[in-house]
Amino acid sequence: MERWKKLLQKAREEGAEYADLRYIENENQGLKCRNGKIEELNLGQDRGLGLRVWVNGSWGFASMSLDEANLDQVDKLAREAVNLARAANQGQPHRELDPVEAAVDQFKTEISEDPFRVSLEEKIDLLQKAHEAMQGGKIFLTTGSMDFQREKKLFLSSEGSEIEQTFYRTGAGINAMSTDGSDRQIRSYPSAFGGNYAQKGFEFVREMNLIGEGERVRQEAEALLAAEQCPAGEMTLILGGCQLALQVHESCGHPIELDRVLGMEAALAGTSFLNLDQLNELSYGSSQVNITADATIPGALGSFAYDDEGVRAQRIPIIEGGRFVNYLTSRETAPVLRQKSNGTMRAIGWSNFPLIRMTNINLEPGESSREELIRGTEKGILLDMIKSWSIDDKRINFQFGTEVGWLVEDGEIKGMIKNPTYTGSTLQFWRSCDGIAGPSEWKMWGVPNCGKGEPMQAAPVGHGASYARFRNIKVGVSR
Repeated sequence: MERWKKLLQKAREEGAEYADLRYIENENQGLKCRNGKIEELNLGQDRGLGLRVWVNGSWGFASMSLDEANLDQVDKLAREAVNLARAANQGQPHRELDPVEAAVDQFKTEISEDPFRVSLEEKIDLLQKAHEAMQGGKIFLTTGSMDFQREKKLFLSSEGSEIEQTFYRTGAGINAMSTDGSDRQIRSYPSAFGGNYAQKGFEFVREMNLIGEGERVRQEAEALLAAEQCPAGEMTLILGGCQLALQVHESCGHPIELDRVLGMEAALAGTSFLNLDQLNELSYGSSQVNITADATIPGALGSFAYDDEGVRAQRIPIIEGGRFVNYLTSRETAPVLRQKSNGTMRAIGWSNFPLIRMTNINLEPGESSREELIRGTEKGILLDMIKSWSIDDKRINFQFGTEVGWLVEDGEIKGMIKNPTYTGSTLQFWRSCDGIAGPSEWKMWGVPNCGKGEPMQAAPVGHGASYARFRNIKVGVSR
């Protein structure tokens, strides 16, 4: 640690008004199984250092991978970062950083079973048995995966912060694809595109019961082949929590990132329709809609103790009773709103500059239930599990497709439908929400690869949601 403190002092001597660094050690393990055979086994370790400096209102950043052969070159990062900050400053107005109280603290993900101590043989055996449970009938392809990460991070700042955090991230999932020669369908568990993720140990994989769920996944993948096509028209839509997680992510999470609003970031996921004059004024959704950003939830993928500026994790309201009340901010952007940073700056790995990132953006539970939402629907569809999606670069107009749906008529489930889709615009959609299931049906979902930045940084974020109902939504494809 003394070596890194000297680097901060060197940055100050070079002219930095403020400096911080992140020393990170990473260990990763990933497995992918295809039709019962291991297709990929990825094992990786690295360590490195990222130094960030603030000079006359501009940032400079420099980083390097570390091994015993190059430790004597660390000092050069200070001059490199300061020179970059000075170059970036030309013609820029002077800005101030939100002051933060120095913290000396430690944090470690609570786990019951270290995934790196579970043998590869046991992990492979579990995936293969899940494949056996899914195969047969009209199933022509099964896949399964597991991913594990251990990240040790030391954060030091010239203001005196010394923060050590260790994160364990675990994910797994399975899916089966069916065909009848003219059609193909897929069912996944517990979520599509790699499954579900959390800040937990191997116990999270065991709790999924991948083998036990394999038979249901197979049956539903086959049943979809004979299912009716999704009807087209305007009707009531009920979304499951897994699908709502992505809906919240795309139409609520990205628009509230203040760097997008201010034009400081537009790569990959675009900008935002939320102008500054809409804060505390805009009706984002119905009175039923309450959304929070909460980095303090134990085990959730987007949780931490401190962000990458040394700001303590927080739970903040984003939408209260339908009204838009908060952005995600940083030490640099919060002063624009005359606020304090709410601690959402994170970088992925040691080689990247921190950006404003979602934490756990949650649709808070209501007072209804899945069954009550269904009983209150005269004509509609219930959809879950993302299959495809698109949204414009201001996060307004969107289209989503899901793996599966069910017709709802006169308050009852009538049958499965395939290839379901729905479209809408963000404000119209959330203002049409008239019911949300309660805490007993609320669940956290982990998204390990939220993309943002250039070069792109894939961040772990979380979303809590239960079932919710929306009126007069366009579904299906009209001809």
